[in-house]
Amino acid sequence: MNKVLKQLTPEQLSHFQIEGYVIVKGLFSEEDLRIIDDTFDAISNQHIPGHFEPDMNAGAEDPLKRYPRVMHPHRFNETAKSYMLHRPVLDALEDLYGEEALAAQSMFYYKPPGSRGQALHQDNFYLQVEPGNCIAAWTAIDPATLENGGLLVVPKTSDYEIVCPELADSNESFTTHYVKPPKEEKAIPAIMDRGDVLFFNGNLIHGSYRNKTKDQFRRAFICHYANASATHIGTHYRPLFRADGTPVDLEANPDGGPCGIEFDNVYPH
Repeated sequence: MNKVLKQLTPEQLSHFQIEGYVIVKGLFSEEDLRIIDDTFDAISNQHIPGHFEPDMNAGAEDPLKRYPRVMHPHRFNETAKSYMLHRPVLDALEDLYGEEALAAQSMFYYKPPGSRGQALHQDNFYLQVEPGNCIAAWTAIDPATLENGGLLVVPKTSDYEIVCPELADSNESFTTHYVKPPKEEKAIPAIMDRGDVLFFNGNLIHGSYRNKTKDQFRRAFICHYANASATHIGTHYRPLFRADGTPVDLEANPDGGPCGIEFDNVYPH
């Protein structure tokens, strides 16, 4: 291997290239995680139109009404933006891309006890990064287990074409899209400790089951990135940002994708 890697080992890079994902430890210190804890604990008690709109009086029938996901926290919170641009994560992404990464999206999931999961899907169906692909950096703020609804990945689907999804089971998924895995591949749990980061390709099929615990949240800080050589992205993800916070405004992707332009993408994913 000619290129000197900044963050990953050759074995980690090979795993990503073959399996479509890799789990990396040690990219966030405990102090980083404490700051993220405090930041999103404070946000959980706010109402931020367009980003976080909880029903503070919601009952137990749907915990996600009280704790919905936070969308694009980097657009209103400087701490969230700083961790979207966290240097160790960007270094790992540069190893994966072979070039600079541009930050496109941030999200925070609380996933309280009893909440539904997210049906299997593909991220680049929504982000529409071209040419190239998006990569997710999924950071476990709480340990992610099979019991509390940790992420599921379908290995070796990173080369699987982006497809038009089917309708998901609304009893188990809070989103409406479902992508059926190929017959030869099965979804497996990505078991993670607090602070682990899971990187995965934008075509990789992934999702999660319900949080079956009675007392465990499964919080995660999730960001999506594009390769610097990309020219187009879905309009909702603009502007993107370089490592120093400089905005980059790629062209809006006019392509309707595999479902055609009439299909409702149900942004955000």
